[in-house]
Amino acid sequence: MIEKRAPGKLYIAGEYGVVEPGGPAVLVAVDRYITVRLTEGSEVGRVRSSAYGRSPLEWVRDAASDRILLEHQPSDYVFAAIAAVEQLRSARHLTPRYYDLDIGSELDDASGRKFGLGSSAAVTVAVIAALDEFYGLALTSTERFKLAMLATIEVAPNSSGGDLAASTFGGWIRYSSPDRAKLRAYRAAHGVPAALTATDEWAGSGVTRVPDPTDLRLLVGWTGSPASTERLVEQVSRPDERRELVPYTTFGLDSRACVDALVSAFAQGGDGALEVIRRVRGNLQRLSASSGVLIETAHLRSLCDIAERHGASGKPSGAGGGDCGIVLAHADRPTDEILREWRADDILPLDVSPHPASGDIDDF
Repeated sequence: MIEKRAPGKLYIAGEYGVVEPGGPAVLVAVDRYITVRLTEGSEVGRVRSSAYGRSPLEWVRDAASDRILLEHQPSDYVFAAIAAVEQLRSARHLTPRYYDLDIGSELDDASGRKFGLGSSAAVTVAVIAALDEFYGLALTSTERFKLAMLATIEVAPNSSGGDLAASTFGGWIRYSSPDRAKLRAYRAAHGVPAALTATDEWAGSGVTRVPDPTDLRLLVGWTGSPASTERLVEQVSRPDERRELVPYTTFGLDSRACVDALVSAFAQGGDGALEVIRRVRGNLQRLSASSGVLIETAHLRSLCDIAERHGASGKPSGAGGGDCGIVLAHADRPTDEILREWRADDILPLDVSPHPASGDIDDF
C-alpha cells in the first residue's frame, strides 16, 4: 500500500489579486490533511471517498485507447488528477495498471461541511503524489505542482493554484500564478507532457519561501458558513451592473504591494506584519464595496474586530463570504480572550498550526 497525505492551506494575503496572471499571494500550509491510500487492483479500479457516498466509484480502461472510463464521468479533482497522470504515464510508455484509492479528510467537520482549508487542492496533490510513486515517475516537487495545476484548471479554469503550491511545498510561501487560459489551451493542443515543460505558458509563475514569522502566532476561526471560491471570484470579476459602484482600479497594485510588504515584515519581525494585515483587510473591504460582493460577512467582521480590540490583526482568508478568518497575534501575549469572544459569537477556533516546508522548489 502507498499512503500519501497533503496539507490544507490558508491565504494570508493576496487573495483575488493572485487570480490575475503573475499576481502574488502569501500562503501557509496547515496541519490538517487529505490522506490517499493506494492499493493495486485488477480488472477494475475504485475510488472511495465520502464525496461519492457509501459506494466507491469504479472505473475501467478502454481497450483501444487506454482511456479511463466511468459510467457517469464526474467533473472533479480526483479524476482530473488521475487523467493527467495517466497521460504522462502513457507518454513515457509505462504499462497501465489498475489501482484503488481510499481518500480520507481532516479538512471538514463531522457533517462534511468544508472548513475552507483547500480540500480540493490537497486531494489533487495527494492523488498525484500517490500515483507518482505507484508508476515510478520520479517527479520533482515542482513537476507534481505543475501536474496538479494542469489537472485543476480542467475543473476550475480560474483557480489561481496558490492552494496547490501550499499543499505541495508546505511552510510559508510567496506564490505567483501562471496564465491558466494559456496553459489550458497549450495542454489541449500538445498534451500533458509538453505542457509540463513549456516555458512561455509558465512565465510569471513561481514559488519562494517566506521567513517563518516566529514572533507571531497564527489563529484561525471558522464561521460555520462554507463559501464557493469559484463563485465569489466570478462575481467580483463581474460587478453587479444594477448598482452604482465605484471601481477599485488599483486593487491589483495595492494587493501586490501588501504581499511584498508582508514578506519584508516577516523577515524584520515586530509589529510591521500586523499593520500589513490591517491594510490587506481594508483592501478587501474596498474591493467588496466596488464589486457589490459580500467578502467580509458579519461573522468574519466580528472575528477581525475582536482580534483588533486585543492588539492583533485579522482578515478573511481566501475569497471570504464565509469559511475562515485568520489572525496574527504577538506570540508572547495571551490569546485566551480572543478565543473566548469568538466562541461567544459562534466562531469556532480551529486547532491548526503551520505545516513545515516539505519539498524543494525548482526553477519554474
